Amino acid sequence: MRLLHYLRALRGIIVRELYRFVHQGGRFGAALVRPLVWLFIFAAGFRSTLGIAIIPPYETYILYEVYITPGLIGMIQLFNGMQSSLSMVYDREMGSMKTLLITPLPRWYLLTSKLVAGTLVSILQVYTFLAIAWLYQIQPPPIGYLTVLPALLLTGLMLGSLGLLLSSFIKQLENFAGVMNFVIFPMFFMSTALYPLWKIKESNELLYTLAEYNPFSQAVELIRFALYGQFNQYAFCYTLAALFGFLGLAIVGYNPSKGMMQRKGGA
Repeated sequence: MRLLHYLRALRGIIVRELYRFVHQGGRFGAALVRPLVWLFIFAAGFRSTLGIAIIPPYETYILYEVYITPGLIGMIQLFNGMQSSLSMVYDREMGSMKTLLITPLPRWYLLTSKLVAGTLVSILQVYTFLAIAWLYQIQPPPIGYLTVLPALLLTGLMLGSLGLLLSSFIKQLENFAGVMNFVIFPMFFMSTALYPLWKIKESNELLYTLAEYNPFSQAVELIRFALYGQFNQYAFCYTLAALFGFLGLAIVGYNPSKGMMQRKGGA
């Protein structure tokens, strides 16, 4: 196989995912409604709880809406990663996944290409959300819109690979929807998306430990610092390690000779 074949396959998978996204207007709307509701409605109530305080990486007193914005960006990517993997389960039921995976290209490359395509869709959703937040006076430094892009790429790949891993264990579409609820909500609420770690530690030590080692927490922190032109090395390394771990397990899970696919009768 030549490099041209790999690039052509990557382009085809990305274009297919973008077409699917464009033709599913409800998916785009749903992806934005959730974080916008939190930003415009719930943040007003949470602000009275958290108050206005100095919270890293910020150097001045900030409104709660500013703090919560990176967490809502993470929410967009988390839901998109799960929805993208939900489409994998659907494609497997319809047979189109089998057509994709029996191509001469390596299976790991096809799965990674699907992951990249889903991540690009999530980044489009994030920048749309940031544009709306800007109208709401949530305006990070202009350089932040550029420095956050690599962080969005890494966190989107990590959260998407988690969804990919879950899809390798689940055969039926209805089962995946239930598992999503057991993954998305614990990951989101046991993280720093809504409250900083020091605030969580004041409330519950166990919850603090869970939030500290939650991969979603580190993804949010990476986005939070990058959005304000700073680099969180620990969050970067943690997120990168989680990406390799989840993606490696997902590739094994989709291997018909080694993973869960063998026990479920093939791809």
